[in-house]
Amino acid sequence: MKIGVSGSTGLVGSALVPFLTTSGHQVVRLVRSKPNPGEVYWSPGEGRLDASGLEGLEAVVHLAGENITGRWTPAKKARIRESRVQGTQLLAGSLAELPQPPKVLVCASAIGYYGDRGEEVLQEASPPGSNFLAEVCQAWEAASQPASQKGIRVVSLRIGVVLSARGGALGQMLLPFKLGVGGKIGSGRQYLSWIAIDDLVGVIHHALTTDSLQGPVNTVAPQTVTNLEFTKTLGRVLGRPTLFPLPAFAARWVFGQMADELLLASARVEPARLKASGYVFRTPDLEGALRRLLGKTRAA
Repeated sequence: MKIGVSGSTGLVGSALVPFLTTSGHQVVRLVRSKPNPGEVYWSPGEGRLDASGLEGLEAVVHLAGENITGRWTPAKKARIRESRVQGTQLLAGSLAELPQPPKVLVCASAIGYYGDRGEEVLQEASPPGSNFLAEVCQAWEAASQPASQKGIRVVSLRIGVVLSARGGALGQMLLPFKLGVGGKIGSGRQYLSWIAIDDLVGVIHHALTTDSLQGPVNTVAPQTVTNLEFTKTLGRVLGRPTLFPLPAFAARWVFGQMADELLLASARVEPARLKASGYVFRTPDLEGALRRLLGKTRAA
C-alpha cells in the first residue's frame, strides 16, 4: 500500500515507518519543514496542506499532536487541543476533497477520552469523561467526520500509555527506578492501561488491513494494572527497590492539572473491539512486555 503518515518522527511514528517500509509498503511523510521528494508539506496551525501530494494514497495514519507532558499552562493546553483538532480537521477535509480518496484513515486518539473513572471497566461504548483531556479527545475524534462522511473508513485508536525504552512514560521512569528511587504515585490504586510500542505498531497495521474495524478502538493491552502493580513489576524487572512514593500533593505541586488528569487519574480500559477483530497481542502481560522492551531475561 501507499500510506501517508503524519507525526512520523515521534515516538510512535519512528517505530511505525520502518515497520511499514520493511513490510513492503510505500510511506509518504507529512512534514512541517521543506519537503524532500516523497514528502508532503503541511502546516496545521496555518491551515496549509499540499493536497496534491495526497493523491494516490491508499491509506493514511495520522499521529501528529503536541506532546502532553509538562506543566499545562493555558498556552500549552491551547497547543494540545489545537494541534489535534485543527490538524485532524485539515487532513480529513483534504482527503475528503480528493477525486479518489484513500480507503482508510487511522487516527490517533487516547484513553483520556474516558476521564478519571476509578475501577469502572471501560469499553468503546462507555460514555466520555468531563475533564480537559476528555473534551480534547471528543473534539479530536469528531474532527475526522469529513473523511467518514466521504465514505473513508475511519479508525480512532484510543491509545493507552505507550511503553518504549526509547522515550515516553517508560523512558522517563527508567533513570529514577534504576537509581532505586522509584515508587508509586499517589495512592497507587489508580488503574493504568498500557500498550507496548511493538503492539501499538501491530495494532495500526491491523487497523489498516482489517476492513471490519471502524470507529473508536481501545488500543491497550488486555492486562490492566494499578499504578502500584506497575511500580512493583518495573522494580522487579530492573532488580531495584521501589520504596520512594510520589505523594499526590507533591505531584500536583510539580505538574499541576496534568497530575490529576494523567498521573493520578484511573482508566481501566478493555480492548474489546481489538479482541473481537482477531488481533493477537505480542506481549499481553506487563512483565513480559517490560522484559522484552528492556532486554531483561527472567531469573533462572
